[in-house]
Amino acid sequence: MAKSRLNRRHFLQLAAGSAAVLGGPPWATAVKRAPLTKPIPSTGEQLPVIGMGTWITFNVGNDPKALAVRTEILRAFFAAGGGMIDSSPMYGSAEAVLGRVLPRLEDTQGLFSATKVWTGSGAAGPIEIAESRRLWGVERFDLLQVHNLLAWQAHLETLKEMQAEGRLRYIGVTTSHGRRHDELERIMRDEPIGFVQLTYNIVDREAEQRLLPLAQERGIAVIANRPFQRKQLIYRAEGQPLPGWAAEIDCQSWAQALLKFIVSHPVITCAIPATSQVAHMRENMAAAAEPLPDEALRRRMAQDFAAL
Repeated sequence: MAKSRLNRRHFLQLAAGSAAVLGGPPWATAVKRAPLTKPIPSTGEQLPVIGMGTWITFNVGNDPKALAVRTEILRAFFAAGGGMIDSSPMYGSAEAVLGRVLPRLEDTQGLFSATKVWTGSGAAGPIEIAESRRLWGVERFDLLQVHNLLAWQAHLETLKEMQAEGRLRYIGVTTSHGRRHDELERIMRDEPIGFVQLTYNIVDREAEQRLLPLAQERGIAVIANRPFQRKQLIYRAEGQPLPGWAAEIDCQSWAQALLKFIVSHPVITCAIPATSQVAHMRENMAAAAEPLPDEALRRRMAQDFAAL
């Protein structure tokens, strides 16, 4: 099978031109569609497999031009059937930016609001959560997570109380960069959490050894962060031809292949790539579609990427 020689930047340039003339690829224009979803294990609620992160990309303060672009990014996200938006008080102005741009949109019914509590003081947790809710402009969050396990014992007690009172739907904990997996494993075994967020991508696969099997055993949804290693995987693949298997899973760019590798894992519920470009958002959301690679193809994808 012939190999494509389109990298992410080149393909986006071609897509932008062709979209104006021929309608372009499925992700070149914002078209409402039903994305691929997976069930949240604890409830069966369906969640689109591609969500949206806001680390760095939504930390734009009050800049009018940047806010206008973030509005269009969210419009494209929801037009493609997007659901989870993940943020944190740690992310600078990201929560405030979400609160400013979400009301500008015509349809946000699919929103699954996810943020974090990020303070070393258990007593300060409720105050921080209340401020996050004010910034977002939501009545309640769908998911609150303890960010990087900071003061997790105290914060989990707060989140359990909120959930019991109907002020919160789901509870989770997060880590990143592969750090503190032993402690995360203990929490997953001992605490009644519905979500865990961790680093997982075609290169960072440590979670496959213990954490993903444990999540399946315990019925915990898994959010994959750092799907592109903060663009490092995109840079690594740039200029490299797409292997023939890309056509087998309807991937027209490395970004889509990297995302399909992640969400094709049976235990991964959702991946949360971040972007500051509307075209990249549409490209990412197009990965929320079948066909997905099977286990044999996943192994081949990982081997081919390692050889780049």
